[in-house]
Amino acid sequence: MRLVERMSRLGTESAFEVLARARALEKQGRSIIHLEIGEPDFPTPAHIRDAAKKALDEGWTKYGPTQGDPELRESIAAYISRTRGIRVGAERVCVTPGAKPILFFLVTALVEDGDEVIYPDPGYPIYESMIRFQGAKPVPIPLLEKRNFSLDVDLFESLLTPRTKMVILNSPHNPTGGVIPRADIARMAAILRDRDLIVLSDEIYSRIVFSGEPVSLASFDGMLEKTVILDGFSKTFSMTGWRLGYGVMPEWLAHAVVMLMVNSNSCTASFSQRAAIAALEGPQDCVDQMVAEFRRRSEAITAGLNRIPGFRAHQPAGTFYSFPNVAGTGMGSKEMADFLLNEAGVACLDGAAFGRYGDGYVRFSCANSLKNIEEALSRIEKVSERWARPVSSR
Repeated sequence: MRLVERMSRLGTESAFEVLARARALEKQGRSIIHLEIGEPDFPTPAHIRDAAKKALDEGWTKYGPTQGDPELRESIAAYISRTRGIRVGAERVCVTPGAKPILFFLVTALVEDGDEVIYPDPGYPIYESMIRFQGAKPVPIPLLEKRNFSLDVDLFESLLTPRTKMVILNSPHNPTGGVIPRADIARMAAILRDRDLIVLSDEIYSRIVFSGEPVSLASFDGMLEKTVILDGFSKTFSMTGWRLGYGVMPEWLAHAVVMLMVNSNSCTASFSQRAAIAALEGPQDCVDQMVAEFRRRSEAITAGLNRIPGFRAHQPAGTFYSFPNVAGTGMGSKEMADFLLNEAGVACLDGAAFGRYGDGYVRFSCANSLKNIEEALSRIEKVSERWARPVSSR
């Protein structure tokens, strides 16, 4: 026996590969500062943990409805309606073990050989991975530094063809921290409104914003029936290990997602869903405090990187990532990421792992303490002597 051909089309997340290499160096006695993983370093808030403990004691340990706990789906519908300025009901909500299944299920249900999917580049690697897995054609839309890592709407329109079946948007954006301006979202809505396609709006970082305000495409006239909002609890509530995500979508598409859930996961853990209700309906100051700290760290790492020869860092509008340009060092982005890990003990990611247009950049996660971030900057500055040259000799 051998694996089928389509398995060779699947990509991966380099963050986990770099983490494994970093852990191996730590076992050798090396000191490594981890700025590679996109995982909040804060504990899950106490009221959420308490709700999970209570749920376990009350017996929420059995199978639940495939589409999700009805009370949680009502809570999600109210939350999305309030935060996106739209009206949606629980019938549109599908709860899954993590947000990735929503992406996986939608591409599986809607895309096939010969279809085209537009997606951001650089972008979350699983977008392209799933498009290729289904035999469709990935169509990257470049996100350029000169546009504050947002997309060019005119270029976007030119990439649309009769074969375009899906458009993937991500704002605030991983890995760059960019946010698509409202005016551009409005133009995209006008362009897409009468086309026969679905938009997957990945809004997993919607609460982690430092400047501006992310806008959901679903909030524009005619787009609610053409848009799937992907969100979850991992980033906003520091619940990565709880595996809780959801999609808000047209009802006909929710039925397809439920069928795929039945055939794969059966349901999402019941006690976790009770904790998710507490997350949405309980105190939100924990989120505000976490975002404020991420902003402080983000500003510190941007300022620090811009003091290092060869680095050029743009201040992100959201998320907890920094995506500096390292072309001025004379090193390629993979070479730089490897060098920083092996020589400086700082783990980060090669920007090219996020797509062709990420080449020349590296991604740092701010999901570590300010003290450790400052130590990482100090280590990078020390090894910068290896590539720094006087301006006159360059």
